[in-house]
Amino acid sequence: MKTRILLTGASGFIGTNLLEDLICKEYEVCNIDCIPPKIKKRVNFWKKVDITKYDEFENAVLAFKPDYIIHLAARTDLDGKTLDDYAANVVGVENLMKILHKLPNLKKAIITSSKFVTRNGYIIKDQFDYCPHTMYGKSKVETERKVWENKPDCDWCIIRPTSIWGPWFGVPYRNFFDIVMRKMYFHIGHIKCYKTYGYIGNSIYQIEQLLFNETPEEINKVFYIGDEPAYEINEWADEIATELGFKVPTMPVWFVNALAKFGDFLGWFHIHFPMQSFRFGNMTNDGTNDMRNTYEIAPDMPFTRLEGTRATITWIKVYENK
Repeated sequence: MKTRILLTGASGFIGTNLLEDLICKEYEVCNIDCIPPKIKKRVNFWKKVDITKYDEFENAVLAFKPDYIIHLAARTDLDGKTLDDYAANVVGVENLMKILHKLPNLKKAIITSSKFVTRNGYIIKDQFDYCPHTMYGKSKVETERKVWENKPDCDWCIIRPTSIWGPWFGVPYRNFFDIVMRKMYFHIGHIKCYKTYGYIGNSIYQIEQLLFNETPEEINKVFYIGDEPAYEINEWADEIATELGFKVPTMPVWFVNALAKFGDFLGWFHIHFPMQSFRFGNMTNDGTNDMRNTYEIAPDMPFTRLEGTRATITWIKVYENK
């Protein structure tokens, strides 16, 4: 019999790519999601399920009888005002943890959190050290707490995707490509800014390595998903621009800072301006994550950044022409 892998949220960005890879490797796969898959021909693998409704969720999981579960389903935007707006991230995970105890043959469960359980630049002390700065981040803190409160009987781990990019991505991480490709991006003086990003092809490899390898240590249950070393953002922007045949311009720091303050002023009148202090800070401050424990299990990244950049540019061009 084929190994049975249940994915929740496989109609999203990471899930779309993971579903494709697992199907190509001939696993028996089921996608539980409240929205249809991005790739229409994968509708036969999809079951429409609301994970906040316990009975509906439980029936779908038990009917499939998975050997492995990767839980990706979540609300991921930053627009929510309260935790209730992120019920999928709290109630959905609470429901999942109850259901897992009804699967005696389950071999491994991966539950997806987010790097936003801490703010950018924050150096975590341990896997229980949280410092969220958005309501979405707070909801993912609750995701992790729900897991720890009702741990699975099988092997398990939590993953925290960093800034993942590549084919089938959307906002906010596609914005960087769009801005560079439209020649709207510029370097800010000679400031170097390092951030942990991850090409989706490498992320899928990391998730699958974590799925099929044991992670038994209680003090080492949380794994960031992303590329190492961290990207220097100017270098990456230059790499994208070079592939498209142009150069990224450079603006003086004082000028961009003045634009940001002007953008803040317009914001008081609800007028959107592309440069504000928040974005200026994001473009000039590092945001890296510790990838060491992930690389111990998944040491051999299958794609370079340049290979990922080329594949992503090709996908954007093809996708926009459909």
